[in-house]
Amino acid sequence: MNDREAGTQLDPKWDASGLITAVVTDFTSGKLLMVAHMNREALDLTVETKIAHFWSRSRGSLWKKGETSGHFLTVEEMRIDCDQDTVWLRCTPVGPACHTGESSCFYRRIEGRNLVFDG
Repeated sequence: MNDREAGTQLDPKWDASGLITAVVTDFTSGKLLMVAHMNREALDLTVETKIAHFWSRSRGSLWKKGETSGHFLTVEEMRIDCDQDTVWLRCTPVGPACHTGESSCFYRRIEGRNLVFDG
């Protein structure tokens, strides 16, 4: 094992675009809320403010979750995986996590070739 895997220093393994994956779950229930990406600035702001920040690949810009909707994600705990290329945010959501208004971005199940909405 190397220092990234066994050490105590935060040393994210950024992809070719300078991003890492961020998985967000509800701190209380454990429910998967969303998956997004972070660049260095988003990660630093999240650590400093305890409010989730991400990098929007589609808009090519930094975004503070909830900045326009008021549906913030308050970070209770942050973890990073063994090779430091994925961050896990355990959050208390203020409102729905999904831009569609659903509590989670994962509100549909795949059944065969169809999507089934959760009730």
